[in-house]
Amino acid sequence: MRYLFLLIILIPAADIGLLILFGKSIGFWPTLLLIISTGVLGAYLAKREGLQTIRRVQEQLSRGQLPGDALLDGICILIGGTFLLTPGFVTDIIGFLMLFPPTRKLFKVLIMYLFKKRINRGNRKIIK
Repeated sequence: MRYLFLLIILIPAADIGLLILFGKSIGFWPTLLLIISTGVLGAYLAKREGLQTIRRVQEQLSRGQLPGDALLDGICILIGGTFLLTPGFVTDIIGFLMLFPPTRKLFKVLIMYLFKKRINRGNRKIIK
């Protein structure tokens, strides 16, 4: 929880700093155009990757397989798309890394590690 709090503070601060730096370097309008274009491109990529992942989940379910890897892809795409729609360069970089399949693998390993760590600690709750 401490790390999440730090990320909630540090990432927006870095984004604001970079936005100010870019605004001073290349100007207000080019910076604004860059922010809008990364949002539009991110929405397009998230939609495309998300639809491919949904198709893969449906194929695996129709064959009677559990779609574990595809569900992790879906989680990464959802988080990455959210980051891309958030204005800022740091969040855009993280979002693009989560959307592209080669770099998404790193995030999937991290998510699996966090899930396993949480399960091994015994922090699981059953809701009736």
